Amino acid sequence: MKLLRHILPTALALIGCHGLFAQQEVMVSQYMFNQLFLNPAYAGSHAYMSGSLLHRAQWLNVEGAPQTSMMALDAPLMKGKMGAGLSIVHDRIGVSRDLDIAGHYAYHLRLNETSKLAFGLRAGISVYSARLSDLTYWDSNDQVFQGNISNAPVGKFGFGMYWYDGRSYAGLSIPTIYAADGKISMNANGAIDKYFTQHYYLHAGKVFQLNESFDLKPSTMIKFTPAAPVEADVNCNVLYRDRVWLGLGYRTGDALVGMVEYQINAMLRIGYAYDMTTSKLRDYTNGSHEVMLGMDFGKDPIRIKTPRYF
Repeated sequence: MKLLRHILPTALALIGCHGLFAQQEVMVSQYMFNQLFLNPAYAGSHAYMSGSLLHRAQWLNVEGAPQTSMMALDAPLMKGKMGAGLSIVHDRIGVSRDLDIAGHYAYHLRLNETSKLAFGLRAGISVYSARLSDLTYWDSNDQVFQGNISNAPVGKFGFGMYWYDGRSYAGLSIPTIYAADGKISMNANGAIDKYFTQHYYLHAGKVFQLNESFDLKPSTMIKFTPAAPVEADVNCNVLYRDRVWLGLGYRTGDALVGMVEYQINAMLRIGYAYDMTTSKLRDYTNGSHEVMLGMDFGKDPIRIKTPRYF
């Protein structure tokens, strides 16, 4: 609950607390095309270098609501036996700012002719700031709000597993197993009270070919963190002629999601998602918007004819 005190007024905290608590890790609706942010084992899972840019404006009209900008890049190494990636995430929530830069490494084991199992490691640093003096609070003697936090470095380490073949995937990850956040976790008594908590992600998806024109891709992501309710994303996307994705999703206790993605050419994809809030915050916001640009570098349109499924 400490994060809530730092972000939004008490009234909003009371009606949206579990959504805010989960915001310590990246939350996006188009996660199925941006899995490096969830799982380091995803790095190098394609035969070519891949990247994405994404911006998410959450809970429009709510002062201090999250604004997230992300960049990811990954590529295979050693003829697909390994993968490496880089991610940069900038999060703004209320009076806090968090710039997260991480490197990702994955080792891919071939299980048979069509599938692989990858194990991944994530190591990075977050630069965290919070202007606590900008908050309005009632207890002027509360030591939690006595000083601002300016560019405090926080080392982070994570782990993941990722199984995949040409049309299916399943992964399990803990993006932050450990965070060296002592500089921002000191409580009023001088004891360490961990700020960044472990989040567990289970994500999976599969593509079914319906006919020559349509493919169907159901996917899900289940998120768990201690002291907060389990949250699940359930989505279903339809691919038309390997060019246009249309999808609907539901995030438990939070939002209905509509998605569209267009394959501009063999190298570029553009996507958009709109979250219609279903929680009690719906009386205060017009929902959330998310735009994405995907880039597949070095993808040979002649040799690699299959579309980008995930």
